[in-house]
Amino acid sequence: MKQFWIFVKKEFRHILRDLWSTIIVLVLPILMIVLFGFGISSEMKSTAFGVLNIQENSRGLQIVENMDQSDFFELKSSYPTEQSLENAFKAGEIRFAIVFGKEQIRLIADATDPNSASTMVAYASGIIGQFFQNQNPSITPKIKSEIKLLYNPSLKGTYNTVPGIIGMVLLLISAMMSSVSIAKEKEMGSMELLLISKLKPMTLILSKLLPYFVLSNVNLLSTLILGHYLLEVPINGSLISILLFSELYLLLSLSIGLLISSVTDSQLVALLLSGMGMILPVVMLSGLLFPIDNMPLILQWLSNIVPAKWYIDGLRKLMIMGLGWSDVIKELMILCLLFTVCLTLSLKRFKTRLE
Repeated sequence: MKQFWIFVKKEFRHILRDLWSTIIVLVLPILMIVLFGFGISSEMKSTAFGVLNIQENSRGLQIVENMDQSDFFELKSSYPTEQSLENAFKAGEIRFAIVFGKEQIRLIADATDPNSASTMVAYASGIIGQFFQNQNPSITPKIKSEIKLLYNPSLKGTYNTVPGIIGMVLLLISAMMSSVSIAKEKEMGSMELLLISKLKPMTLILSKLLPYFVLSNVNLLSTLILGHYLLEVPINGSLISILLFSELYLLLSLSIGLLISSVTDSQLVALLLSGMGMILPVVMLSGLLFPIDNMPLILQWLSNIVPAKWYIDGLRKLMIMGLGWSDVIKELMILCLLFTVCLTLSLKRFKTRLE
């Protein structure tokens, strides 16, 4: 055990000594141009919305039809009660809703992503305004619009970015740095010397991964603290649930780093695989910056294998929406599956190589 902690201290001293390769600077802009040019759109398309209190042969029915026929919205369902409408938001079935009253039209938007919420409200308001203008241009409509923004009434951008930043930081520290660190030992030829020590091979690997696990937890806590107290992002859900959910993602990130290091003996190759293979998908295909629903179908499929997508979605539900474990079962199951697959492949690969 004493030798184990000696290796852990040694790894802490060497964590910040690896330098970025200039080839990343050359490849990264090319990939970003391709994704921005062909796969990313800031325009809202086919946003699922629901309706409450709609009646046949009414103005509301015509408004809903106009919205459904536009490129911006797609009618999901008509809901009988406020509770069923709220449940649809929680389940992710809809992101926008229109509620018809006797003298009012309420627009309800999921504002966990404030930019998308603002866009949805603007589009819906324009469609409704155009409808009344076409009905009778000389008469100002008596029906007033009341806008209600769920989960983020002040439309702060930090509500959307803080969970994404946490996901990016955890993946960067855990996957990229750990993979480069292990590859460095192989490239320098020191891995063989370490393996002849009294420590078992996998215990040695754990001693190299532990510092990144600790640093990632420090980053997790510091980001949550700064996000809550400095950026005023609420923690509406259980803090314990958020931490446990993050630990699962952290273990998955470490297993990804271990898998990358098991297939390469070069720091440069490990850097390229972890950089281009992980950082770009996190930024572009996780929903951190752009709505996934707006992307081409093939990119939507690819986004399903990006761990950060499921972590960020789950963290937003736990942290911003204040939901519980039962509402993130899908995200938990997918993260567990990805962790099992990555860990199994990495351990099998390391067993073959190290022996």
